[in-house]
Amino acid sequence: MMSLRGAVAALVLGFAAILPAQAAEFSADQTTEIKSIIKSYLLEHPEVLRDAITALDEKEKAAEADTRKKALTDLAGPIYNSPDGFVIGNPKGSVTLVEFFDYNCGYCKRALDDLDRLMKDNKDLRVILRDFPILSPNSVQASIIAVAAHEQFPGEKFWDFHRKLLGTKGMVGKDQALDVAKSMGADMDKLAKDAAKPEVRTAIQGSDEVAKGLSLNGTPSYILGDDVLIGAVGYDEINGKIGNVRKCGKVLCS
Repeated sequence: MMSLRGAVAALVLGFAAILPAQAAEFSADQTTEIKSIIKSYLLEHPEVLRDAITALDEKEKAAEADTRKKALTDLAGPIYNSPDGFVIGNPKGSVTLVEFFDYNCGYCKRALDDLDRLMKDNKDLRVILRDFPILSPNSVQASIIAVAAHEQFPGEKFWDFHRKLLGTKGMVGKDQALDVAKSMGADMDKLAKDAAKPEVRTAIQGSDEVAKGLSLNGTPSYILGDDVLIGAVGYDEINGKIGNVRKCGKVLCS
């Protein structure tokens, strides 16, 4: 939601924009009087500003939701079938959950156990992990190693790598990602060569473009059915919506 000062400024500018359009119908004295009436009314009834701000916020959120729903349709191919994302859980599952994450995202770290539990409790859940390193240059470097490591750690082994790296305490960067890969038996020479391939950065850029197309600006963010979920919304909410998607194909069944 925009700040109170910003919202008030927008409303004042809105009133100011209306008056010049009607300038030909009012004299200078009348225009001054109208402005005085508006000012007095707002001072006597400041709750009008609060209600207007709430209505504006709801309108903006509705518009954003509509834009995202259209983008979900337009970007369906890149979201679900692109090699930019890494599939874990049941690769043939009937319900797909897409997570955009950053290895330095504290909320992503806290949501890690929720995702693990969701896959254990929903055997038909297909999860696509998409790197969205937006928090720091270290995040980008960690993602480069992680994407390269996928060549050696497919499927559930990549989930083990991802879980260990995301669960690392403190800042996560290239060195931490290399340490985790080495501890899991990676061929480090091959990993270095794979990390230098342009395809790795192309994969990260692909996820970034999808995220921008969906107007995502934070992590974790999820795609489930016909909806986008922002933030670490928790096991219960996601699990309930998975049940709805299984039942009717949407996060909210009518």
